[in-house]
Amino acid sequence: MNVVPPQEPAADSVPPPEHQPATEADLAAVAAQLGRPPRGTRAVAHRCPCGLPDVVETTPRLADGTPFPTLFYLTCPRATAACSRLESAGLMKEMAERLADDPELADRYRAAHEDYLARRAAIGEVPEIAGISAGGMPGRVKCLHVHLGHALGAGPGVNPFGDETLALVEKWWAAGPCVDVPTAG
Repeated sequence: MNVVPPQEPAADSVPPPEHQPATEADLAAVAAQLGRPPRGTRAVAHRCPCGLPDVVETTPRLADGTPFPTLFYLTCPRATAACSRLESAGLMKEMAERLADDPELADRYRAAHEDYLARRAAIGEVPEIAGISAGGMPGRVKCLHVHLGHALGAGPGVNPFGDETLALVEKWWAAGPCVDVPTAG
């Protein structure tokens, strides 16, 4: 499993969000969710009500040197599928139209973009992805799973489209854990 240890942020940077270190059991669950070993995992950013990770915080540069702009990675296949259904139903197009017509919403979305950049920069600067956040921010709306991951990892009120996506997705956890993870013992 590829776990990247936390790096010390620069003294003048935004402190990294407070998340739980990923345990070996967490990494096994994430590997089962993704169908592959996770890459660049720094911490568990959010847990599903079932107890498994559903969002991990990743390092902005993978161990092989590849820049990786996605800070909050939604790992739960049920949550990801729920986002895909909303995308297929045209929600991103409707969000983009509202973004173009509503200056207050555009300001909040830009603030979400800035939040994403600041949190990632607090972990490490990667010049190749400087100014690039995720999910189309700040001018477009794409990848609702990225917005949901940001909303869950950063908390409510940070990403307006992430909060909206969270309110619209079905309760992916209601059926219990999305994967079976063997327990030690």
